[in-house]
Amino acid sequence: MISRLSPLVLATLMATSPTHANEPERAGTSPFGPQDEIGMLNKVTPDSVFKVLRRISSGKTYDLSVEFYVGMPSYYFLGQPRFQIWNVHTPQGTIVDDPNGLGKEKNSHVTYSGSAFSMYAHTGTHIDALSHFGLQGQIYNGFKTEDHLGDRGWRKAGIEKFPPIIARGVLVDVARYKGVEVLPESYGITVEDIQGTLRAQNVVLEDGDVVMVRTGRMRWFKDNDKYMHNTPGLTRESANFLADRGAIVIGVDNISTDVWPAQESQNWIPVHSAMLSQRGVPIMQNVNLEGLAADRVYQFAWLGAPLKLRGSDGAPMRPVAIPIR
Repeated sequence: MISRLSPLVLATLMATSPTHANEPERAGTSPFGPQDEIGMLNKVTPDSVFKVLRRISSGKTYDLSVEFYVGMPSYYFLGQPRFQIWNVHTPQGTIVDDPNGLGKEKNSHVTYSGSAFSMYAHTGTHIDALSHFGLQGQIYNGFKTEDHLGDRGWRKAGIEKFPPIIARGVLVDVARYKGVEVLPESYGITVEDIQGTLRAQNVVLEDGDVVMVRTGRMRWFKDNDKYMHNTPGLTRESANFLADRGAIVIGVDNISTDVWPAQESQNWIPVHSAMLSQRGVPIMQNVNLEGLAADRVYQFAWLGAPLKLRGSDGAPMRPVAIPIR
């Protein structure tokens, strides 16, 4: 049984539907007002947080993040900088350089290490801000690039605007439902796949859910070529299906929410644009769902918050899941 569409969903659908089939699609208008920058995350309220936390049924936690390391999967061939980490201070280097002027004896007494790192904002387990993708020069709620995107990032809809996200989480284990370890290359997850998986798991989506979709690709994460080659993903129809049922975040266990290579057509709009710029639903990639899948935990309290990087269109995240009744 599927829940009815909420008034907010209906308002969003009306705002994002093109008047004529041949007109270019545009960014959606938020039902939360003209200054809204976080979209469906407005549904996270003190009452909704308390409601899900009261349902926690055990102290077991599931870490949904991948490790960040040199050589980890990334779209470096698109010009995106890869994850790098280096030593700024080492014990021996501090003795030799004496940067603090304390002398060799004191520097030898204290073992001091310090590192720095750099990476593309959409590396590893991360969440996309609504500014990440747009349509016709606008992002969600009509904010224009020429007005709000400067050299220091977005002045509207930056990732720093996202609140901590605590909500009911749902795992949609499509790979298990289809009877495979990993979905086939370039497989587009259909609405029927989502519906069938939910029925098999005896789970009904609720307004305000964080929905995590499993393809099985995460088991290949440490094999770059295999992990990144021709990824399966959500179709626009299945992503809209989840948004229609009230999803406030949609995450996947691969590097691209969209099917890759893209299923090109004359009016092709990627899932990224459909969710971020039309529906106001943040999306996540590289979410580690293997522990939840192994234990068949399909409903849980989902807790996570991105780094507050001012003006950024995304940020790393380390979400945690805790089983609920």
